[in-house]
Amino acid sequence: MQTEQVLMILCGVIVISYLFSIMSRKLRVPSVLLLMFSGIIGRYVTDKYQLTVELPRLVVEGLGVVGLIMIVLEAGLDLKLTRDKLPLIRKSFFSASVIFFASAALITGILVYWLEESLIQCIVYAIPMSIISSAIVIPSLHHLTNAKKEFLVYEASFSDIVGIIVFNYFIAEEILTWASAGIFVGGIVGSVVLSIAFSVLLFLIMTNTKLNIKFFLIISLLILLYASGKLLHLPSLLIILVFGLMINNWNLVKLPAFLGTYSKKQVHEIHEILHSITAELSFLVRTFFFILFGYTIQIELVFQADVALVGGMIVLALLLVRLFYLRVFMKANLLPELFFMPRGLITIVLFYKIPDVLKLSSFNESIIAFVILATSTLMMLGSIFYKGEKEPIQEEQLFADNFSHESLPTSETVAKTS
Repeated sequence: MQTEQVLMILCGVIVISYLFSIMSRKLRVPSVLLLMFSGIIGRYVTDKYQLTVELPRLVVEGLGVVGLIMIVLEAGLDLKLTRDKLPLIRKSFFSASVIFFASAALITGILVYWLEESLIQCIVYAIPMSIISSAIVIPSLHHLTNAKKEFLVYEASFSDIVGIIVFNYFIAEEILTWASAGIFVGGIVGSVVLSIAFSVLLFLIMTNTKLNIKFFLIISLLILLYASGKLLHLPSLLIILVFGLMINNWNLVKLPAFLGTYSKKQVHEIHEILHSITAELSFLVRTFFFILFGYTIQIELVFQADVALVGGMIVLALLLVRLFYLRVFMKANLLPELFFMPRGLITIVLFYKIPDVLKLSSFNESIIAFVILATSTLMMLGSIFYKGEKEPIQEEQLFADNFSHESLPTSETVAKTS
């Protein structure tokens, strides 16, 4: 193809993704589901006309890693740590953690029983399928009340974080020993200390540089830091998460000499710009990642009897665990929270990261595609059948308050006027 044709295709994909985002708000269909189906249709067309389009796995994996970094950074920039939010943080953290571990245990049991392979290998495969995808959940919450929206944002973010940390532990060379546990905990503590120092350094760069390219410099440094941390076997995503948390919760940083250098307004401006750029990059990466992932799916393999059976058992286990926890422990309304359990970008990226020595020889990769499509469809159905009333738009409420307090004359003003 000519250069102009390639540019037209790339720009056309972005425009279509934007239209999908608009459609998802009207139809309550996750935009990533539309992107995946677009990739599946593209695969069908190329196969029908015998067009050869080679997609190196490294390209899809690379997009997934960048998307993962953006998701974790965006989660840190969204999580506000205040005293009044402690009950919500505690509730969402325990929900994410308990549901994650219970789901991983059930899926492990299903894989061990069905495939008759090593327990550790089955655990490694179960972990990615037990993580809720914040990349799908967060853009799909516009029609929910603020209370439901906040809970699901925190829950999905904590699910990502807990799942990634546990996955990194189980793919280490040595696990389930005191020495490995000590090394892993030490790596986490070291990453947190490094992240605080690195966050201060990045903040100094953002506030002192005179160039207009400083934010993309920060993103590049974060990606470089993540890659370096992975090579050193450190949980480097923690560094990115803590950086986002520090920017969003600057008032909690107890460094008087450092804090006195910058005003709250300056910190707020940096947070807003960084949040905007992160959201834009997340949209861009998510667009191409899910279309390319959809293109790699062979739909006829997804609906094979053995794939549908094992995938259906996994989705049923995920649904039952979530139903039990929400009903028994949280005593929460089941709609639509019960169905907001999609698997997506993180599941795929972690699946790509499984070392060769831990791979299951009899595992059909189409099961991952089945679980992602099924859980995303369940979330779509939960959104469609949820009939909760929308809360008033903030600007409209402020206008109403101002109008009622300022525009209408009171008895005192009438008396004074008369």
